[in-house]
Amino acid sequence: MLYHLDFRVEYPATMSQKDLFTIWTQEAEAALEAKKAGTIVDLWKCVGTRRVIAIVDIDSNDALDTLLLDLPIMKELGHHVHLVVTPLRPYENYAADLKKRL
Repeated sequence: MLYHLDFRVEYPATMSQKDLFTIWTQEAEAALEAKKAGTIVDLWKCVGTRRVIAIVDIDSNDALDTLLLDLPIMKELGHHVHLVVTPLRPYENYAADLKKRL
């Protein structure tokens, strides 16, 4: 199952930027390992903002929820991370479904 993940990361005023970068470095290492393993199809950091977009391929909603709970950034700053999850359908499947309806 494919999902579009849109992370917007905030951090408390009491946290230094260096501390944020330390956590984000751990997150980046985990994300790049997941990309090598094929769980993350691709991911992007949006320029000029603390926003990351990812496309992930994972077996189930339960597995996605577990994965998200275990992310370093969620463990350290979960209450400052805003996440929008959108399930994706391959366009080829949608196009085939449309043809059946003609």
